[in-house]
Amino acid sequence: MFRHTKLLQFEAKPEKPDAVYARKLQELIGGAFGEMTVTMQYLFQGWNCRIEGKYKDLIMDTATEEIGHVEMLATMVARLLEGAPSTVTAEAVKDPVMAAMIGGMDVQQAIVGGGGALPADSNGYPWNGKFIVASGNLLADFRANVAAEAQGRLQTARLYNMTDDPGVKAMLRFNLARDTVHQKQWLAAIEELKADGLEGDVAPSALFDEENQTHNKTIWHLSDGPDGAKGTSWTTDAGIEYLMDPEALGGPGTAPAPDPALFGTYAPLKDAEGTAKGATKAL
Repeated sequence: MFRHTKLLQFEAKPEKPDAVYARKLQELIGGAFGEMTVTMQYLFQGWNCRIEGKYKDLIMDTATEEIGHVEMLATMVARLLEGAPSTVTAEAVKDPVMAAMIGGMDVQQAIVGGGGALPADSNGYPWNGKFIVASGNLLADFRANVAAEAQGRLQTARLYNMTDDPGVKAMLRFNLARDTVHQKQWLAAIEELKADGLEGDVAPSALFDEENQTHNKTIWHLSDGPDGAKGTSWTTDAGIEYLMDPEALGGPGTAPAPDPALFGTYAPLKDAEGTAKGATKAL
């Protein structure tokens, strides 16, 4: 059960309208690493969590907070768009709404959203559920959460430097702080999963005896120069060997003969004697 408190988690009041910045701010709503993504990512992780108690509560607490972040950003976008056409009028355009669009306003914010935010990124691309990670494995998920919060904070920091509006910057300072603490909490939760004996360093912690024992302790040197092997933390300290001259272990990656009905261009492979083999069979 969710309840809506009719107050924002943090104030979202710009000093003045700015239709162009409203479009930029859409990235923090519906971008791949925006607040809609972390909201749905954490909700589905929480709903799929099989352990009642501290881990599920942490996930659901954070998920619910992120709903509030979407609300804050959507409110800020609407307020940035309020009266915006009259503030960005191009002299050559008499219609103020058209002037705002020419000035850089998201056309869909006006036509589709009626002057409000959209579930889309800064280019108008709709938010996609494929952006989220909710695997059911808490170690894998928490690592994905750290990455999501890192990317989100990075984009927030970039947008922070794209505005001089004190009201916008105040809200973004709050968002930066929450992205900081969320990264810290997921990193700490990863260590607690290990301390509780629920997960190890590698996810999933299974099938170690089934994996190829020759190739579970090497890094293939595939970049020019010797610098990669200088990373002692991921080589000697981790018991991993840097293969400086790795060789391909498979044969040619030639696709098989196509079905004749597909009309694919195909030259039959030849064996050592030069005889064609694998010819396409007739229908």
